[in-house]
Amino acid sequence: MKKLFELDADYQPADFKFTAANKKKVEQIIALYPNGRQQSAVMPLLDLAQRQVAKVGAKTEPPVGGWIPRAAMDHIADVLDMHKIKVYEVATFYSMYNLAPVGKHLVQVCTTTPCWLNGSDEVVKTCEKHLGIGMNQTTKDGKFSLMEVECLGAGVNAPMVQINDDYYEDLTPETMKEVLDLLAEDLKPEVGSQKGRKASMALSGPTSLEEKAKKAGVA
Repeated sequence: MKKLFELDADYQPADFKFTAANKKKVEQIIALYPNGRQQSAVMPLLDLAQRQVAKVGAKTEPPVGGWIPRAAMDHIADVLDMHKIKVYEVATFYSMYNLAPVGKHLVQVCTTTPCWLNGSDEVVKTCEKHLGIGMNQTTKDGKFSLMEVECLGAGVNAPMVQINDDYYEDLTPETMKEVLDLLAEDLKPEVGSQKGRKASMALSGPTSLEEKAKKAGVA
């Protein structure tokens, strides 16, 4: 999926700097790589910048979720002594980086085959109707953005969505509404299966290694 990337848009801030706490993290991240290979830190630094924007943006009115401004990419290029275009190339290649403002809660609905076969169409309709927006749009209050994605790696518990860092699985239209309502009130929904499934085992419980499952406290 191609994400919006506008280098000179009005919403782009004039500058970006890591916070004092994140500067220490930057140093720790770069130190993980051998001398001469510091540019390999570009991906974790992009993620750190996105998380910093999300943390600051959560306190603004309207709130803003995590995304990576051009100024942040330019700053990372300076920190790692690499050409800016190289940072842009990485940021635009990986879908986990948002390159334009999104809502406080980024709702990514999986619509690939396993989720589609298990009702992702109804989950999509529920999100659009309940939030009053379409795909790649943000609610007026800035709390939610809606996005369609392909395969989030939890199809065994389909249909599912990813909201920021959390997975919500085994969804129905009703439980999808409940998750959205709780987030709208700044409450934390229970992550994982919305049917009480443990990890990815059968809803009825483990079908193998039952004794070990009981000892591990998952059955």
